[in-house]
Amino acid sequence: MPLHALVFDAYGTLFDVHAVVARCEKFWPGKGAQLSQAWRTKQLDYTWQRSLMGRYAPFSTVTRDALAYCCEALGLPLDDAKAKALMQEYLNLAPYPDVPDALAKLKSDGRKLAILTNGSPDMIGALVRNRGMQADFDAVLSVDGLKVFKPAPRVYQLAVDALRVPAASVGFVSSNCWDALGAKSFGFNVYWINRLDAPVDRLGFQPDGTLKTLGDLPERIGRSG
Repeated sequence: MPLHALVFDAYGTLFDVHAVVARCEKFWPGKGAQLSQAWRTKQLDYTWQRSLMGRYAPFSTVTRDALAYCCEALGLPLDDAKAKALMQEYLNLAPYPDVPDALAKLKSDGRKLAILTNGSPDMIGALVRNRGMQADFDAVLSVDGLKVFKPAPRVYQLAVDALRVPAASVGFVSSNCWDALGAKSFGFNVYWINRLDAPVDRLGFQPDGTLKTLGDLPERIGRSG
């Protein structure tokens, strides 16, 4: 079945979560990269743990809690001003360099484009606006209304319902392998952006395509229809 819609993960796929390194490094010289990596890992850990416990909190809360934990674990003093500045970075994350051109090509092919993210509306809405990308997407979908995080199957159903297309005609794009395979389990066609040449997670599924960058996607999927 032709792909009539493309649905993108946001953090780590369109937007570089490690764009926060420079600000982390400014606050704690020599620790910026370590903190950024730990922060991202703990952020995801908390989404999975909260989903399993049935104790949802908005992604902004999860992100702030993960930052506080990692700073304590690494012995980095965190005051309210630093925390606020680092959370502000998440509202201005840089897109990967290949993203604008790839989105323009994909949009010109006439497919519906959407974001499906763990990000709460206060985070993802501001980020898309701050980067001037509102016109690139037909929908920006957050898990917040469901009160559960990816890779819960009903999260992926959000895209089916919002875009009014069957799962079999949706292409899902993520740089997070666990997310890509969650979408594959749901029934989407999946393209994994494997920037780090990592092995595929052992979850019983394989992506339909593995790409080095988002810029490879337009040629890989061809034109709609």
